[in-house]
This record gives sequence, structure tokens and C-alpha cells, in this order.
Amino acid sequence: MAKTFDSQMVVGKHDYISRIFIYTLLLITAVVYLVPLLVMMLTSFKPLPEVYAGNILALPHQWTTEAWQKAWGSACVGLDCSGVKGFFWNSFRMVFSAVALSTLIGALNGYVLTKWRFKGANTLFGLVLFGCFIPFQIVLIPMASFLGKVGLAQSIPGLVFVHVVYGLCFTTLYFRNYYIAFPDELVKAAMIDGARFFRIFFRILLPNSIPIITVTVIWQFTNIWNDFLFGASFTTGSSAPITVALNNIVNTSTGVKEYNVQMATAMIAALPTLLVYVVGGRFFVRGLMAGSVKG
Repeated sequence: MAKTFDSQMVVGKHDYISRIFIYTLLLITAVVYLVPLLVMMLTSFKPLPEVYAGNILALPHQWTTEAWQKAWGSACVGLDCSGVKGFFWNSFRMVFSAVALSTLIGALNGYVLTKWRFKGANTLFGLVLFGCFIPFQIVLIPMASFLGKVGLAQSIPGLVFVHVVYGLCFTTLYFRNYYIAFPDELVKAAMIDGARFFRIFFRILLPNSIPIITVTVIWQFTNIWNDFLFGASFTTGSSAPITVALNNIVNTSTGVKEYNVQMATAMIAALPTLLVYVVGGRFFVRGLMAGSVKG
């Protein structure tokens, strides 16, 4: 009994030390990631003289939202002084359309590849999976040529098309791995009852796909909203997304650098993805694991 008790004490001590190490490491990591965000937020609420005169980590002596108002409504982007408001809504429209389309088409692809199998389905899925590893830079020239031929160059619909095409590989992968664990008996029972392709999809599979839909939406929203390369390559002027506008504000500033306005603009650009992860982040890992075990 004494040896057992001593062993339990040793295990408990090791477990306690491991927890301290893990929590310390997590705390350090959190500080490293959050300090830049804190600096951005504090700077955006400071008047410009205080930005140049004070400590970047110091609280503002005079809190002001002037930089936020200027960034949203009157910060110049090249010759356009309307702020980033229009570019923000460009990104919102682009993301909403691209996420909805890529999620729906990816769900249909996953449904076909698992519940309506056909000859060559595995080969087709392998080709789709290969598309996940194609770098952005490779598709720029052929995609630009295609958009020019179909009349979608330098426009929001063209950018939506690009993100839908590039995101389909990932959304198909997610839904295929999720649906492969979905009971085939339910689909067969629906077929016996006379249900057709789309009725089975919208009535049976889609309502039971909330976990993987959450994963897909978060993944696509983050990638599309934060994208700069496609936005800079396939749009111009007033049709550009907010990431391009942010880059233009930083690089076209002349004279005194308005760091508070730049930080406020960066915060405006980052808030949607930050909000998505705060609200739905805890469902992301759950959704990824939902289809990992069949049966």
C-alpha cells in the first residue's frame, strides 16, 4: 500500500509539473500573438502627436476615435478619399457569395463521391485532392486570361469565381470525408421511399451537416477575406477588396505617416475574421473530428 501511495504521489507531482510547463508555454505564446494586436488597438485610439511622442504600449492619455472615423470615411487611397468603407463592403459581398457557393457545391461533390458512387470516383477525388496543393501563383496567368475572355476581369464577380474555383478542392475534401461516415442505410431507405437525388441531399444530408458546414464556412471565410494576391491581381480601383485598400493606404501615404489611421484601418480589416473565430472557433475542431471515425 505504501509503494502504491508513493507511486501515486510521484505521478501526481509529474502531472503537476507538466501542467505548469504547458500553461507557461501557452501563456508565452498568447502574449507573443496578442502584443501586436494590443499595440494596434492602442495606437488606433491615440491622437497622432501622442503616437509619435509616447510609448507604443502605453494607454492613450486622450482617447479618440478620430483615426477610426478617418479610416472608415475619409482616409485617402490613392486619389480616392472615401476611406475603406466601400472596399469593406466589396470584401463582404465577395466573401458572402464565394463562401455560400463553394460550400454548397463542395457539399454536392462530397455527396456524389460518397453516396452516388460511379466508376472513376476515387480517381476524380484524387485529382480534386491534388488541387489543394497547387500554389496561388501558378493559376494567376491562366485565370487572368480566362476572366478576360468571359468578361469578368477586374470585377467582384470575377474575384468570386476565382475563390469558388480555388476553394472547391478544400470544401469537397471536407464534405467527402464527412459524408463517408454518414450511414448509407438512411440514403437507401430514402431511395426506397421514392426520394430523388436533390430531395435526399436537402432533406437528409444537408440538415445533418452543420458541424462540417461550420468548418467550411470558417475556413473559406478566413482565407477569402484575408486574401491579397488574388485581390491585387484580378481587381482594380473601386472594385478592390479591403486587403488591397489597406496596402494602398500604407504605401501611398506621403508626408507625415498617420500610424493611428493605418492601425485603425488594419483593425477594421481584421475584425470580421477575429469575430468569426471568437464566435465559431470552438466548433472548428469539433467539426473536423465529426467525420473522422466511420460507424
